[in-house]
Amino acid sequence: MTDFQIYLTIGVFAAVILLIAFDLIDMTVAALLGVSVLIAFGILDGNDLMPIIHTAGGPLALLFGGMVVARVLDKTGVFAWLGEYMLHATGGSGKRLLLIIVALLLPLNAFLPNATVVILVAPIIIRVCQVLGVDFVGPLIIAAIVSNAAGMLTLVSDPATFLVGRGIGLSFVDYLRMVSLGGLLAALVVVPFFPRLLPEIWKVRATLPPRTHVAIQHPAFLGLALVVVLIMVVLFIIGESLPTHIVPPQVAIIGASLALLLVYGVRIEPVSAVIRDVDWKTLVFLGAIFTLVQAFIKTDLLQGLSIQFYDWFGNEFTVVALVTLASIGTIGFVVANIPLVAAALVMIQGYLVAAQAVPEIALAPGFTDWPNVTLPVFVAMMFGGTLGGNATLIGASANIVAVGICAAHDRCVSFMQFLRIGLPITVAQLSVGAIYVLVLTETLGH
Repeated sequence: MTDFQIYLTIGVFAAVILLIAFDLIDMTVAALLGVSVLIAFGILDGNDLMPIIHTAGGPLALLFGGMVVARVLDKTGVFAWLGEYMLHATGGSGKRLLLIIVALLLPLNAFLPNATVVILVAPIIIRVCQVLGVDFVGPLIIAAIVSNAAGMLTLVSDPATFLVGRGIGLSFVDYLRMVSLGGLLAALVVVPFFPRLLPEIWKVRATLPPRTHVAIQHPAFLGLALVVVLIMVVLFIIGESLPTHIVPPQVAIIGASLALLLVYGVRIEPVSAVIRDVDWKTLVFLGAIFTLVQAFIKTDLLQGLSIQFYDWFGNEFTVVALVTLASIGTIGFVVANIPLVAAALVMIQGYLVAAQAVPEIALAPGFTDWPNVTLPVFVAMMFGGTLGGNATLIGASANIVAVGICAAHDRCVSFMQFLRIGLPITVAQLSVGAIYVLVLTETLGH
């Protein structure tokens, strides 16, 4: 690749981010235009297709499967039923609403991808906010931020976290022991910010209308749909230990297939209606961003940065972990977290080879023999990649989904509007992550 192509790649990526940040063009259109420019100048070609699929396939499969299952559940009327219960659980209090959102999202995010959880709870939150007479934008932003943080509760909750875990061969159970507590702390640190960032909601005391009976529209169908969800959860937990080694993206596809089979068998609605309602715009946007990141990988800038990391820090893995958390977290403000983590993983693996912590074979797919001393670096990458995206509306797939839902309800969310809420929370969450990484480093060192 020539110097011109390298500079053009950097310029195109920067231009895409600026176009989105200043709301000059639809973010999906901006990302696709960036990809088109790179193709036109020969920076991307047909040989890049397989690397892109290898990196993007798993996270996008997780999102697609979750979207399909959520859409099928929506047809049962369960969300309206839950919304009525959540409304009266608030007692008309905005403070209680925000706390319930956190309490509701934590268990859901333990077993479902974060963007999927936002899709599930958004109708409930909007319904409650409308009755309380408050703007639902703030609570939906909080829902996305909490979902992203809670996405660190398990290996399958966040596609970015899954990328790192898969890259180092971390099992579901090993992840629970090593990372989950940090995810819980990062999610709970959101709560003290509510009175300052959302005072108009925190202070609300509304009189609720009389409780109305909301019936499940298709009880039998709901029962079967919940069986599909249960199968997914079980496979998320034990799938990798089965002889067939079913990884989370495959579980998501299985779940989506069973959900669509259920729709076809019961014939409540056409399968095509479910497929049509999938949030294809978000999937296309993330696919385009993955493609832009692949162009960065081709420039060898990441490989060069791996060597530079070693020149700067040598074998000071704790320092590297903290720098990784801070740098990825900061870049994650403006780069979608999934492709950002995919690129950072390449760089960090290259650094550890340069530092002779692992042999060169570690750069090949499937290497899992990572020494304990290197693991905090990868955990720091999870914190930076998962939490840094909370700052802006393009930083994480859950944010993009939440903003899209607001737009569908005639409430456009600007870049700065999301930043006002997301940035202070993100700084606090990254600080919690740094402390957790330091404690983990000390623990693994003994």
